[in-house]
Formats: sequence, structure tokens, C-alpha cells
Amino acid sequence: MSKVCQISGKKANNGYKVSHSNVKTKKKQNINLHNKKIWSVKQGCWLKVKISTKVIKSLHTIKL
Repeated sequence: MSKVCQISGKKANNGYKVSHSNVKTKKKQNINLHNKKIWSVKQGCWLKVKISTKVIKSLHTIKL
């Protein structure tokens, strides 16, 4: 599976690593993903999902 949040759709961001001499090299800023089992109220079963930590913090407002 790729490094994409299954609920929010967030994925890696491109950026630059800047040295003291201001030389810029490309880097990838990956999101903080975790594999979690979440209880789905609508389906009445457990779901295995790969989600970001920001979504985990706000899960009580999302109805799966």
C-alpha cells in the first residue's frame, strides 16, 4: 500500500532541505501514518485502516 491516509487522502509533500550555505536539496516530507482498527458504527464491524495522526485525534467527530 502507498503512503496515503485512507480517510483524509493526505500524502507526502515535496520540500527542500536547506544547508547553512543555503544549498537546497530536494526531500520528501512523509505524513505520520498508523495502522489502526476502528469500529464502524454504520457497518457494525471493525475496519483496518491506515490513517494519519491528525485524523486519529479528530475521529470522534467522523462517523464511519
